[in-house]
Amino acid sequence: MEKINENDYNPDIISLSDEDGNEYTFEVLDSVETDTGRYVAMIPVYDDPEKMLDDSGELVVLKEIYEDGENYFEEIEDDAEYETIAEMFIDRLSDMFEIDEE
Repeated sequence: MEKINENDYNPDIISLSDEDGNEYTFEVLDSVETDTGRYVAMIPVYDDPEKMLDDSGELVVLKEIYEDGENYFEEIEDDAEYETIAEMFIDRLSDMFEIDEE
């Protein structure tokens, strides 16, 4: 087993704003590209440890859209598309993280 140096961990942190201007910070855990687009799986990042403890721990799965030279993330509206992509991320991430499938 290879030992991982603490200094080698460089999380991919992004900030996103909703339509009301509220800003949220996420750590990108994985991304995947399919025939229907590019998707990312993220978890929220909190400055306040209390908020971190209150978090549900659910993955946030969004679709990445490239429009007018900018990248945007949007919710996946189609239930079947969401289920397919979420299951793909659960399979990919279950080797690295303890994931409780409910």
